[in-house]
Formats: sequence, C-alpha cells, structure tokens
Amino acid sequence: MLDQKSLSALRWAVKRLDQGFAALPAFEKKMQSAERLAEVLSTTAERLQDNFPYFHPLYAGQMLKPPHPVARLAYALAMWINPNNHALDGGRATSAMEKEAVAEIAGMYGWKSFLGHLCGGGTMANLEALWVAGQLHPEKKILASEQAHYTHGRISNVLRLPFETVPCDAQGRMDGNALAKRVKRGDVGTVVATMGTTATGSVDPLPEILALRTKHGFRAHADAAYGGYFVLAENLEENARRAFARLGEADSIVVDPHKHGLQPYGCGCVLFRDPEVGRLYKHNSPYTYFTSAELHLGEISLECSRPGAAAAALWATQRLLPLKKSGEFARGLERGRKAALALFEKLCADARFVTAFAPELDILVFAPRAARVSESSVLSRKVFEGAAKRNLHLAVAELPIHFWEENLGAMKRDRETLTCLRSVLMKQEHFDWVGRIWDLLSSVSDEILGTRNDAASASL
Repeated sequence: MLDQKSLSALRWAVKRLDQGFAALPAFEKKMQSAERLAEVLSTTAERLQDNFPYFHPLYAGQMLKPPHPVARLAYALAMWINPNNHALDGGRATSAMEKEAVAEIAGMYGWKSFLGHLCGGGTMANLEALWVAGQLHPEKKILASEQAHYTHGRISNVLRLPFETVPCDAQGRMDGNALAKRVKRGDVGTVVATMGTTATGSVDPLPEILALRTKHGFRAHADAAYGGYFVLAENLEENARRAFARLGEADSIVVDPHKHGLQPYGCGCVLFRDPEVGRLYKHNSPYTYFTSAELHLGEISLECSRPGAAAAALWATQRLLPLKKSGEFARGLERGRKAALALFEKLCADARFVTAFAPELDILVFAPRAARVSESSVLSRKVFEGAAKRNLHLAVAELPIHFWEENLGAMKRDRETLTCLRSVLMKQEHFDWVGRIWDLLSSVSDEILGTRNDAASASL
C-alpha cells in the first residue's frame, strides 16, 4: 500500500512548502508528545484494518478505486495549510488550482466557456444541476430511467420538484420510445441521461434524448458521475461511443473524480454549458467576498466550505496524467474495460453461469445457472459469500428479469427480479488479474454449485 519513496517525496514537499512561510516570526505550537501521537496512530491503524482491501485487484465489488499516489500526497501536503475553497481569502492557491483542474475536465467535452466547480460528490453535484434546472423550469417534471441513481428521486423531493422514472430496455438503458411518448405531454422540464448506471454501467441513449430536447424544449442533464471519463476511452462499442461523442451537447454534466478520476473521497464536479446560469447563485456575503473582485468559488456553489486539499490533489493528478485520448490516464480506463470484457467472455463460455448483456463500460453482472430464478438468486449470495472467504470480493445486485431474458433458457421465471453477482473492474490492474479472479470464482462455484463446467455442459 505504501512505499518509502512516496513518503520521502512528501517529506521533501513539506519542507518546500514551509520555505514559502519562512518570513513569519517563529512560534511554538503545543502538541502532544511524539510517543502519544504514535500510540494513537497505531490504534487508528488497527481499527482501519477492519475494511475490505479496496486497493487490491481482488476487490472487484463496489465502485471503489484507490487514489493515485500523487493525489494522496498532494492532499496530505495541502492539509498542512488546510485551505477552504469557498472564498479566495481562505484558499487562494487551491481556488486557482480548482479552476484550472475543472477547466481541464470541461475540456474533455469540448467546453471552453462554461460554469463549474468541485463539490463533495455526485449527490451534491446532481443536486446543484437539478436545482438550476428547477429554477429555469419551475414546477416541471424531472425524468430519469428506472436504473438511474436513487438520489435523483430523493433530490427532486428535497427541491419540491415532481419526479418520474422512465422504463429501461433489455440492456439497462433508458427506453427511447417510452421517453418519446412521455415527453409529449409537455410537462417535462429536465431529462437525466445516466452515462454509466450504478448497477450495470449501462449508457442511456443520449443522441435520442438530445433529439427529443430539440423538439420539446426540456433540459438534458448528463449524470456521468461514474462514466464521465470514458469520453477519453477508444475501445467502446457503438452505443456508448455515440453517446459519449454527444456529451458536450448536454446542458449540464456531473462527473466524479473520486470514482474514475483517481481522487480521494469526496470529490465531485458539476458543469454547466451556459455560464449565465451563475446568476441563479447570486447572493450577498460582504464578510466573505471582500479580498478580491475576482470570482470566488462560493459565489457559484450551493456548498459553502469546501476542502482546498481536494482541488490540490486533482490538479496534481491531472498535471501528472493529462486528460487526453491515448494518454496514460485514458489507457488505464481502457484496461479496466478490457478486463470486464475478458471476464464476460469466460462467463459466457461457462455453462454454470448466465449473463445479462455485454458490459458497456467496466461493470458486468452474472448469476449461477439453475432450474429457477429463485434458486439462482439464492446461489448468487452463496457464491458471493464463498468468494469473500477466498479474498475475492464481489457485489450483489437485484435486477429486473427482462435484463436476462435472452439467456435464461429453460430456467423457470418464478420471480420478477434476479439476485445476481456484480463485478466492477475499474482498476487498470484488474486486466492482469482476470485469470486469478476467474480461477477463484470457478473454484468457489465448483464447491457451491456441486458441478464442474463439463458436467453442466453435458446436462444442457
């Protein structure tokens, strides 16, 4: 997890930082003894061991990607200052870093003139986007797919805006035909396009949504909290490629650097294509915005205090790994997707498992094949638990049966949903570990399912 070179680089950087304040008169800061600090830190380390190994390639469960070492170090370095990016008085250097880093993110979508900032995560970023949407289209409905993140419905409730879900097709994407029928009523203010759903990584049909926007005049908000960086990937299939190519035409975009952007929690980002929406944030704070006529980030944010350390970490990471196609950062995304496709291929070739559909990004879902959907659901949880005992950490999801219809074969449909296994292969190292992951999964499946691949194949 740690290496001495990184710690050595941090020590050098702290000394370099300290040189910038050498002109200040010395003062003595009272602290606990080094022995007491070491004791408390040792106890803290012991408590933190009660975690899953999120940093390791055998953790392939939830959307947890370890921060890049430079992000960890830059965050720690900034904490010696502990800047607050609400106002320039509290975070001069890190406010400038935030503006530069956010501009590079916006540049992925071709935006040069825009409004945007960092925030605590995707929930807060989506709240701001829907708040702006509600200001521009008061009392009109917000639509999102049935597989959109649950926070959209909750946020809409907080904002006192009507909310409605749109059915999904068999690929887990918003059903374009269902949306077309729904928006004809004329009461829709915003349609949320999910660019990488939480459960399956499915990408909503953004080109079709944009065509309907032209006809009906609603706002198109892209929740790209998970998938936003895949605009840089060059190994996407046609549907996802077409959708990401049009992402810059959305009215607002949310992307989470603390997911695929290699950042510590929490670091989200909200972007608006029209910078004029900044007028909606206008407020007066004479005790806060007095140091400069330059833009204070608190003037375009619903959040007040925000960690400047998050901006420093993001800025440093993007300086080391620029956000460009064919670059090192983009290749990392592509390797994660290649890992998901490689594991999907193994699952499809093995009669013990049933799959839903090919992954559009780097998330895939699968389940043990059984006589009934209910039996398969029980076996999914057993495989999940058995894999964890072998240090292979997956996740469990509950998905509609129509996602699986093409591949269920003779399995009896005695439930409307299937409890399945879900794997998020978002670390670039996952590609090198697909073989090990498959061996562990196959081994635990042999034990729980009581049949080997050749025997299962013979029974079909």
